[in-house]
Amino acid sequence: MSTPTVDVHAHLALPQVEEAVAGRPGRAVARALEARRSGPEAQAVSGPMIRERIPRLTDVRTRLAAMDASGIDVQLVSPVPDYHYWADEELARTVCELANTATADHCAKAPERLRGLGLVPLQHPHLAVDALEHALENGLSGVEISSHAPGRELSDPAYEPFWSRAEETGALLFLHPYGCTLDERLDRWYLSNTVGQPTENAVALSHLIFSGVLDRHPDLRLIAAHGGGYLPTHIGRSDHAWRVRPDARGCARPPSSYLGRLYFDSLVHDRDVLRELLRVVGAGRVLLGSDYPFDMGTDDPLAALRAAGLPDPDFHAVRGGNAAALLDLS
Repeated sequence: MSTPTVDVHAHLALPQVEEAVAGRPGRAVARALEARRSGPEAQAVSGPMIRERIPRLTDVRTRLAAMDASGIDVQLVSPVPDYHYWADEELARTVCELANTATADHCAKAPERLRGLGLVPLQHPHLAVDALEHALENGLSGVEISSHAPGRELSDPAYEPFWSRAEETGALLFLHPYGCTLDERLDRWYLSNTVGQPTENAVALSHLIFSGVLDRHPDLRLIAAHGGGYLPTHIGRSDHAWRVRPDARGCARPPSSYLGRLYFDSLVHDRDVLRELLRVVGAGRVLLGSDYPFDMGTDDPLAALRAAGLPDPDFHAVRGGNAAALLDLS
């Protein structure tokens, strides 16, 4: 049997979660922050774009038809990354449990073709392990996390039990930023996404590397969305700082040496950047990603991959071989 084609970056809308958070004071504050960060022009475009895509975000048959049209055999489905990290402990538990069970139910409608990721409440680190366990108990492959929670970076020692348990269980962690703390500096021309997302990826991965999290947890299975943002193609600056600055020596080895321990999706929108990503991290660490079904994704991830002109072994590794091994699709 040939290796399946696997898309590791595809999203699911969760009306159950939206119903649970509706009307909460924190929700209104979070939406106001998002509007301020994005700007009115982006909000005016994004609202209709998302509404038009609701069937693709919720209906399994529509999802499978789109997968067939783009040549995708298996999708790793993660919730639309609105994490509700503003929620208190009780609501946070509810959000994660609803997200986990709803994602599992969605994937169970096509178990041979869909795998799922749940959520954990990074704003309450002491709840993260239980939420991870709940996701795994529901048959999910792991969880999706953002680049930070309010007042906490991924280097925060409070996350150590979560990293330990994820490592022990082999859970997949999908790092997908939501929002950028550069705020109104990015509120025009959709810079909140085009610049903000790759910036957040680079910051979050740098926290994991420089703080020694990856030294302490070398077997973490973490996938960074959007090709890891700016970090892989600018990692030389991090290595230079590590060599010349004693205050940058939080990790045991040069930062570039950790990239080969992580996984990255292929969604970089540039064939030369994709080739450079493979050169830096290795062909065994890049996975096909589409960001289905959003406008900042691609409807034909295989065409984008072919455009990079990779050697056949590398092409097929990214197309599905690497993800099939991660998801144990054999």
